[in-house]
Amino acid sequence: MNIMIVDDERLLMEDTAAMCREIPSVGEVNGFVSAADALGWLEKHSADVALLDIDMPGMNGLQLAEKIKTISPDTKIVFVTGYSDYAVDAFKIKASGYLLKPVTKEDLAREITYAAPAKPPEKSEGVVIRTFGAFEVFKDGKPIKFKIAKCKELLAYLVDRQGGSATRAELSAVLWEDRMYDRKQQKQLDVYIRALKDTLAAYDMTEIFEMQSGSLRIVPETFTCDAYRFFAGDAGAVNAYRGEYMGAYSWASITEGLLSQNYNAAKK
Repeated sequence: MNIMIVDDERLLMEDTAAMCREIPSVGEVNGFVSAADALGWLEKHSADVALLDIDMPGMNGLQLAEKIKTISPDTKIVFVTGYSDYAVDAFKIKASGYLLKPVTKEDLAREITYAAPAKPPEKSEGVVIRTFGAFEVFKDGKPIKFKIAKCKELLAYLVDRQGGSATRAELSAVLWEDRMYDRKQQKQLDVYIRALKDTLAAYDMTEIFEMQSGSLRIVPETFTCDAYRFFAGDAGAVNAYRGEYMGAYSWASITEGLLSQNYNAAKK
């Protein structure tokens, strides 16, 4: 598991990095005292978990977390700060953890373990899609790697539709909320659709995806999904739900609300 640390106080950043390197599940650790340097590094590299100070000059940790999620939606955020006042704001952006300084190695190990990337599902054959927590796709027990984050989000949105079709204009509005769907944007979306199809073809799983009359959909019968099992009343899926659904994507909040409502009703 790769960790990135951002704290404008160099000594604290280095102390945190040293403790992280002593945690068995942690692999590479990269530390930064500048938010800009951290974002520049993330453009070309990847991090499973980002440990962020909040009170920093220029760009604070909350703002940095939002930019990190834009670049790398699957990176889990854990705030490490000397102030408890930011807790509500931190969890509004779906932070995976919140630690108050000074922290111990045990504190870090606990939060990093909680935020760790999902393990492959027990079922090892066929396509399995996990939506509880982070969105992950597995083929025969091995995780699918998406070269472009927007391609993964595109597939995630179609999975959220549960087999319903989505037009290109709708997909554009979901993936780029602040952009007009014009000719330029249509071409950009077509690039991502082709890239998604190429990824699916590379893993021999094209059967899960369909395009008809300009609309796109996934084929639910061709894969297993925890959310689909949940809504079908599967007890194992209900017990596996922990209150988070595709945490990297703001548009997933409606389905997350339905899951939580059904979960609370089932537990009564």
